[in-house]
Amino acid sequence: MTKAQHFTAVLRLGDDALVLGQRLSAWCGHGPILEEDIALSNIALDLIGQARNFFTLAGTLENEGRDEDALAYFRSDREFQNHLLVEQPNGHFGDTVVRQMFFSAFALDRYMFLAHQTVNSDVAGIAAKAVKELHYHWEHAAQWVIRLGDGTPESQHKVQDSVDHLWAFTGEFFVPDDVDTACTEAGLMPDLRELESSWHEKVAACLKRATLRVPEKGWTHQGGKQGMHSEHLSYMLAEMQVLPRTYPDAKW
Repeated sequence: MTKAQHFTAVLRLGDDALVLGQRLSAWCGHGPILEEDIALSNIALDLIGQARNFFTLAGTLENEGRDEDALAYFRSDREFQNHLLVEQPNGHFGDTVVRQMFFSAFALDRYMFLAHQTVNSDVAGIAAKAVKELHYHWEHAAQWVIRLGDGTPESQHKVQDSVDHLWAFTGEFFVPDDVDTACTEAGLMPDLRELESSWHEKVAACLKRATLRVPEKGWTHQGGKQGMHSEHLSYMLAEMQVLPRTYPDAKW
């Protein structure tokens, strides 16, 4: 594992958390009920907190003077390396909770490994705190998927459509590239291929309880970790980054 690969692995963790946190923050003031408005906002804050920690660490590893703000606000979409799933639009509420359920199931297993690896103690510390948050994120999203899937015919139809559409973005979780392979061999990151069976088992059990159909494994979207994103990320970053880019020397 080279210094650049170490930096990239940590940066990717921050990118996933920031992009999904920014997506969820758009629900603030728009949740279907007050309690859910607060819940989604709190999950967004958890994720943005994780992103800040990983970006600060990534800036230290890079040692080129970039802090958390520079990494969040002054990179283009091609420089972000998040998974494609997390940048997908919120859509209706079912789209949001299915996206959250899929990602949380993956992130929880990944962070549990990170919390116990001994290659980077800073990563372990960030992950250990995040594991507690991810347990809630997973349970919250899974409960909503079950509630909607086993609800009215309309809610079941809508959430099944969400599962069918977003399923094609989940395969990217388990396809390692050179950075993933090097960091796995060094002991920093888990073997992504070994996480797939655990993820599938957990998600399939949730969908079964929700009386929803598990889609067949097939073609999957890829490219997020190489900076090849959908147009959705560009629009989101434009809105998120406009203020610091307009006033780059402002002090808050």
